Amino acid sequence: MFIRDGRESDLDPLTRIYNHYVTTTHTTFDLQPFETSGRKPWFDQFGTDGRVRLLVLEVDGGAAGYACSTPFKQKPAYRVSVETSVYLDPDHVGKGAGSLLLSTLLDTLREESVHGAYAGIALPNEASERLHEKLGYRRIGVLTEVGRKFDRFWDVAWYEKRLGGEPE
Repeated sequence: MFIRDGRESDLDPLTRIYNHYVTTTHTTFDLQPFETSGRKPWFDQFGTDGRVRLLVLEVDGGAAGYACSTPFKQKPAYRVSVETSVYLDPDHVGKGAGSLLLSTLLDTLREESVHGAYAGIALPNEASERLHEKLGYRRIGVLTEVGRKFDRFWDVAWYEKRLGGEPE
């Protein structure tokens, strides 16, 4: 088990992992699963340096999960902040892989002078809340009934972690 930068050959397994959460959970607010080609624009935003990153957990030669950072918002003043996400193949949940992925991503982002990392967690999701709190995120607020999926409304808790990076 090791973590590396994402590569285009990961797109199919990462799409399958993400689609599991799209179709079976409320943890992402996408409503329809993606074809691999439909996730290409998402993949193309990532680089091997900078603030927008994709790290992949490789197990036995295949992608078993990922953590990524994306722009928090598009306006230029937000460039010092990112939104982070973690998704694991269900077979690797609860084995420390999420902690390893997210902590590695946070270390990478510190090197890129990211000042703040933010995560939106659809509630309830005790496992994700525990993961983020374990790594030093703190809950800063809840948007109530902000999303609708599976014929009900969902709240989203926002978490932040100050990384301390200074802008260039």
